[in-house]
Amino acid sequence: MKSLINEFKEFISKGNVMSMAIGIIIGGAFTTIVTSVVEDIIGPLIGLICGGLDFSSLSVGIGDAQIMFGNFIQAVINFLITAVVLFLIIKSFNTMKEKADKLRKKEEEEAAAEEPSEEVLLLREIRDSLKK
Repeated sequence: MKSLINEFKEFISKGNVMSMAIGIIIGGAFTTIVTSVVEDIIGPLIGLICGGLDFSSLSVGIGDAQIMFGNFIQAVINFLITAVVLFLIIKSFNTMKEKADKLRKKEEEEAAAEEPSEEVLLLREIRDSLKK
């Protein structure tokens, strides 16, 4: 029993489990942001363009049952809007990351050009030794 507890402690304290937990928490917070962007900003704009269409009230009655296919259509539309918003966010993030990587690489190349290589330093030492 004690070894099982020790194994669990080791498992739970590993970095990948902690990283996953942090990712899930941040993902939940990010979901709130994306939902707000879709429902509070993009949704009303699309409503203005489309004349305030809301499919959620569409239904068909079959006997006593009501099939609410409008909810499904609205859910698909919300999904597509969310997917577009996420695509644009991730695309802009990747673009900024690429620019930052290029800038970092350029700075590293400039720094490497300024500092002499080990071979140059060794040759300088040999030259200085020969001068003496």
